[in-house]
Amino acid sequence: MGNYRFHTPDGVIDILPQEASVKRKMETDLRELFSAHGYSEVETPGIEYYDVYSSGDFVATEDMYKMTDKDGRIIAMRYDGTIPVARLAATLLKDEKPPLRLSYIENMFRFKESGGGKLREFSQAGVELLGLDDAEADAEVIALGIKSALMTGLTDLQISIGQVEFFRGLVEEWGISPEDASELSTAIDQKDIVRIEKTAERLGLSEDAKELLDMISNRFGTYDVLDAFEKKVGNEVSRAALKNLREILDTLSDYELLQYVSIDLGMLRSLDYYTGMIFKGFTYEVGFPILGGGRYNKVVSTFGRDLSAVGFSLGINLCLTALRRQDKLPEFVKVDAIVGYKDGEGMRKAAFATAKALRETGLKVIVDTRHLSEEELDAYAELHGIDQAVFVEEEEDTEEENT
Repeated sequence: MGNYRFHTPDGVIDILPQEASVKRKMETDLRELFSAHGYSEVETPGIEYYDVYSSGDFVATEDMYKMTDKDGRIIAMRYDGTIPVARLAATLLKDEKPPLRLSYIENMFRFKESGGGKLREFSQAGVELLGLDDAEADAEVIALGIKSALMTGLTDLQISIGQVEFFRGLVEEWGISPEDASELSTAIDQKDIVRIEKTAERLGLSEDAKELLDMISNRFGTYDVLDAFEKKVGNEVSRAALKNLREILDTLSDYELLQYVSIDLGMLRSLDYYTGMIFKGFTYEVGFPILGGGRYNKVVSTFGRDLSAVGFSLGINLCLTALRRQDKLPEFVKVDAIVGYKDGEGMRKAAFATAKALRETGLKVIVDTRHLSEEELDAYAELHGIDQAVFVEEEEDTEEENT
């Protein structure tokens, strides 16, 4: 058996001082942002009964960390923030009148995720807007997602917005079975052109349908994309999805955030989970979306309450990875001053008072505990990049500042 006491398990990491400092500030800023937009923070348990996640088949069992409690019941570590919030909204908050605006910042645990910047334990921030089922609610969540990503310090941001109902309308119009629809949607979502063409041939789709599939895979933009698709589809479900996206774009334009977004009708992940608009956020130097979300009107109902819902989650660790790789991590919060003192009655107390006064001006201050001489204190400050060295010698004239 190996000796692993010097190592961490695969998919989990130690966070060192600089990034830990940035991460904490990021979380504080996000809490303030969510609160300013009317979202109340909740905390859910780090472990849930396995049934919370399995009841709606929203999470694959092999993706979760599972164990048993002392009574033999299966429990799972928190997989995401959305499903526990849905449970909360349907149980403890069942008497609260909608809409409910809830937020969270918590650690998640996913068994299979690892590599390329993804972790098995990671921090995630998110919001859930429950009880509103319209394009403005969709746009509110997207806008808050954009603001959240920008608040972390990222500047190069691209938001792709899709609509799963558009594809569902085509599936109904073309008479495709659920199994074939699943295969086709996976190929489209993965931008696998060869597989899309082969599936279309096997299903005997018309040339117009094949042209539409090609557009779905290759057309990106905003209003121009919607105009092009509106000319190609006639079924009411797909046209209603395009109308929803147009209203979302109109609202995001009023938010003055339209420059960050692009329509991508080929984004078809998790069709069993999402029921309308979906979106992902990307930045360079990271091969995964740093944020994602959408409308999931069926989730809360699995816990016994009929409540529409839309939300997003932001990967805080992925944002840190992006900032590091883009060389945008803020400078490490270093110590501004060190206070030393001469041996003698009352000198330590005077040094503590001096340090307190400096901290009240906003400086980060440490007090020397090794009783360094004034010359040694200066040398220590220079070695460690500390701007100020303050040596206290007498109570009557307590401060002598050296830089």
